[in-house]
Amino acid sequence: MLVIDSHTHVISTDAARYPADPIGGRRSTWSQEHPVDLEGLIAALDTAGIDRAVVVQASTVYGHDNRYLADSVAAHPDRLVGVHSLDAMAPDAVERIAHWHSRGLSGFRLFTTGTTMPGQADWLGHPDTFPAWEYAEAHDIPICLQMTTDGIPALRGALERFPRTRVLLDHCARPDLSDGAPYRKAAALFTLAHFPGVHLKLTHRALGAAAKGASTVPDFLAALLSAYGSARLMWGSNFPAADGKLADLLAEARSALSGLSAADAAAVFGGTADTFYWGARRAEADRA
Repeated sequence: MLVIDSHTHVISTDAARYPADPIGGRRSTWSQEHPVDLEGLIAALDTAGIDRAVVVQASTVYGHDNRYLADSVAAHPDRLVGVHSLDAMAPDAVERIAHWHSRGLSGFRLFTTGTTMPGQADWLGHPDTFPAWEYAEAHDIPICLQMTTDGIPALRGALERFPRTRVLLDHCARPDLSDGAPYRKAAALFTLAHFPGVHLKLTHRALGAAAKGASTVPDFLAALLSAYGSARLMWGSNFPAADGKLADLLAEARSALSGLSAADAAAVFGGTADTFYWGARRAEADRA
């Protein structure tokens, strides 16, 4: 079975060449305590038996300086695709997207919340971000969103304006699942399935939330499959932000998702990510 990790990060050991400049001005704890560079990521992928990976810009380390990410992807184009960080409010946002796309990156990330920036930023869906959304829709560039469910109303507004946009929600948008099925507290997440371009990442954080309170992972998974189908779900480790070895994170996810059918497992652990990122790359190559 093809295995693709949809959510990894890399941190360079060369701080002079790639200096830290985190979004919000505060660097994440994980990136200081257990960082992994490109060579470490490739070794971890090999040890875990993971075929390919999506490397997401470490926004809490490098902010919108995506040079190490681009250099990493360029070094292993057969194994990696990259998702760069973008200031969508900036006047030159479209030029930045075009620049990083020319460097071989395959999508951009809007970082609106995180461990160093709790809460939900209020700029998601601001009119100043519309040029970036319009450009992404026109060029079929996927948007990765680090957000909470509090940002869903703003996201819905953007998707109504740009309905052909493909988006991917990190950690399933960090829903509150504590009430259990039918997950009324997370109702907004499930109603987003109305938009066909919305995809979700099943990470350790999402699976952890699904095992708390009255929720169980099988119940949450059943609800996701009913609303989205496996073709819009993909596994991501969040390595090395998540504690532990990559091989262990994969093993834990396989155990938690052991109830999936063979076809659904093939989609969640590789097929969906392959279509979402590498499919667009193949289509672009065909057009060229």
